[in-house]
Amino acid sequence: MTKLRTFVIGLGQMGMSHALAYHANPGFEIVGLCNRTEVALPEVLQNYPRAKDFAAGLALRPDVVSINTYTDSHADFAVAAMQADAHVFVEKPLAANGAEARRVVEAARRTGKKLVIGYILRHHPSWVEFIRLARELGPPYVMRMNLNQQSSGSAWALHKRLMQSTSPVVDCGVHYLDVMLQITDARPVQVRGMGVRLTDEISPDQVNFGHLQVLFDDGSVGWYEAAWGPMISETAFFVKDVMSPRGSVSIVMDQSAKSAALDTHTKTAKIRLHRAALDAAGNFIEPDRVISMQGEPGHQDLCDREQAFLLRAIRENLDLTGHMDDAIRSLDVVLAADRSMRERRAIDL
Repeated sequence: MTKLRTFVIGLGQMGMSHALAYHANPGFEIVGLCNRTEVALPEVLQNYPRAKDFAAGLALRPDVVSINTYTDSHADFAVAAMQADAHVFVEKPLAANGAEARRVVEAARRTGKKLVIGYILRHHPSWVEFIRLARELGPPYVMRMNLNQQSSGSAWALHKRLMQSTSPVVDCGVHYLDVMLQITDARPVQVRGMGVRLTDEISPDQVNFGHLQVLFDDGSVGWYEAAWGPMISETAFFVKDVMSPRGSVSIVMDQSAKSAALDTHTKTAKIRLHRAALDAAGNFIEPDRVISMQGEPGHQDLCDREQAFLLRAIRENLDLTGHMDDAIRSLDVVLAADRSMRERRAIDL
């Protein structure tokens, strides 16, 4: 079949991984790469054409535009790409606010182009299993999740740049709110966000620690925490835990895992399933079950899977209505939490 001509804009951590995924997939042909600053490319990407800016990339008449820039540029780039007759892959968060996210989704519906948002955990078999086991336990749920990163050097420089357009609780939180929404079929009704500025290296209106608590209409509750910086603790930096009346399911990381390691953000190592049922003597009927996730895909493998899904969505004309609506739902919650942080009050959804 004809290869899809692909323009990639944004060659940071995620954009580079996606570019490598397009290079490796015979369904795509990279026709242009673009980054706002000079960036060292791996050898396999060095011979691809470089576009000086987004407009120059669109002038190449790509079939696909892959948007991996800072959040505040996502909506304009995505809408322009679809109006230029290109399908779009856009990294999360979909946009900087709800109105912009809805504008992007409306453009996809109006033009008939495919819009895939970078929810990488949806392509991870271990996370799919984690969600399945949690749903099997049944509501109401207590969902506890965080992803804190002790960053220094270039990683801390990247985080400071990211915070100019989005807070940690929004940038990473969309993943884990999406997980919560997949676990429970209930509607989020209220969210409370709290944030702290732990460094003078960011502006006074920014926070590098954020925490949200969300209430659902079935009585379920969830919390999520995200923090970036050299001062962040390595203790309990990765918590993925769901409890219900019938038991609990948890992702158990290796003791050697470090918060700054990219694969740590997606790997699960083991899943522990606990059943709450007791016998007549008050003892547990069955022991906890520990499920090994050995052989699970790494970060680059997951990016490869994301782009394979994009290719399938285009070639098979998949209906992405649910995918787009779910991206808006999770974004709405974390944006409300960010607003709650700044206004110091609970936000009804």
